[in-house]
Amino acid sequence: MKALVTTALAAALLLLSTGSAPAVQPAADPACTGQIHPNPGFERGTTGWEAGPRIVVLGDTIRPARTGRAYATFAGLDVSRSDLLRTTVAVPANCDLTIRFWVRTTTTETSRSDYLNVGLVATGIPPKTRFSLAFDGGAEWRQYSMSTGTAPTERTATVSFLASESAGNGVTTFDVDNVTFRLS
Repeated sequence: MKALVTTALAAALLLLSTGSAPAVQPAADPACTGQIHPNPGFERGTTGWEAGPRIVVLGDTIRPARTGRAYATFAGLDVSRSDLLRTTVAVPANCDLTIRFWVRTTTTETSRSDYLNVGLVATGIPPKTRFSLAFDGGAEWRQYSMSTGTAPTERTATVSFLASESAGNGVTTFDVDNVTFRLS
C-alpha cells in the first residue's frame, strides 16, 4: 500500500511539473507613445525642471501664456548674465523622443547680443546646440522641434534652455511654453 501511495504521489508531482502550469510570458517593452514630462506647460511652477535663480514662471493678461496660465520667462535685465532651465527624461529602448516647444521674444535690442540657446543631449548622441534664437525671433509664439532618434537600449535625454544677455544693448526677454516630450 505504501508503495502504491508513493507511486501515485510521484505521478501527480510529475504531471504538475510537466505542463499543467501556464508558461510565464516575458515583460513587454513599454509603449513608445505619449507625453512623458510631468509639467510641460509650467502650470506647477518649475516642478520637474532645474531652474536658475532668475527663471520666473508667470502668466497675466498683458503677456498671456500660449496655453494654460503659466510659462517660463528669462526676464531681460540689460545686464551681462546667463540663466539655465533644463530637464531630463528617460527614453525607453527602440523609442524616438520628439521635443516641441514654443518661444516668444520681446526686446528693445537693436544688435544681436542676446540669445536663447536650446540644446539636446541624449545618451549616445554628442551634445549639440539645436537652436540659437536671437532677439529677432518675434513677439508671437513660434514652435520649434527636435528629436533624439531611436536606440536599441534605454537612455536619458536632457533638454536645456540657456539664455545669455549682454549689458548695454537693450533688454531681451525670452518666454518658453508647452515643452512637450512625446515618444513614438
